[in-house]
Amino acid sequence: MDNEALFKELNIFVADFLRGRNLDLVEMIHRYEGGDLFLRILVDRPEGGINLDECALVNRELGDALDEKDFLRQRYILEVSSPGLDRSLKTEADFKRSLHKNIRFFLNDYVNGKIEWDGVINKVDEGKVYASAKDFIFEIPLEKINKAKQII
Repeated sequence: MDNEALFKELNIFVADFLRGRNLDLVEMIHRYEGGDLFLRILVDRPEGGINLDECALVNRELGDALDEKDFLRQRYILEVSSPGLDRSLKTEADFKRSLHKNIRFFLNDYVNGKIEWDGVINKVDEGKVYASAKDFIFEIPLEKINKAKQII
């Protein structure tokens, strides 16, 4: 199996493993350093928030599950952590979790003449984010959002 197929299968396995523990896979980052594979798994709860002890427990359990499945067949270093408060928002679920929060949107196309917006999310529906800034309400299709983060 080539690396691309391996990491695709690994991503599915990790997402299913976490879903069984009522957790979301936010992102899986893999890279090689000095011949070792580093796997960084960013995990969060659907409603948001995971603590250090929970990350450590998931790290142990996920490591045991990966070893049992013999997925990687090579030396690897596993790190499970929280995405943090300033995590990037990517999916419709991410934006729904951020309802009524102040978000900075970086767009890949203009919306109402601007490519960057700050606003409070009012609604997320059918692939669109509805937000307000001062006295102005705007609508952004998800495919136009290059990056978005909560303003802290």
